[in-house]
Amino acid sequence: MQPQIFKMRTDIHPDNYRLVAFKDMSNDDIFITKSTVNSKETIDFEGVEYPLVKLEISRTSHPYYTGKSKLVDSAGRIDKFKNKYSKYKK
Repeated sequence: MQPQIFKMRTDIHPDNYRLVAFKDMSNDDIFITKSTVNSKETIDFEGVEYPLVKLEISRTSHPYYTGKSKLVDSAGRIDKFKNKYSKYKK
């Protein structure tokens, strides 16, 4: 019995990998990594200009990684939930 041979498909991965700056807006931490994400903004970081992606939370501000409990509600989701279910309050 011959083993089955699988061939990898070609031309399925994106070609536009580039260095991108991700900025945590809650603590202004910036980190650089390769990504294909689209961005209209740029930032000058350590003398180099990168496309900029703004984040609400990252590893430097997430309670799981920092050990600090912090409530982040920039979209008003908690207030919306409380208003929606306030009629069921006893």
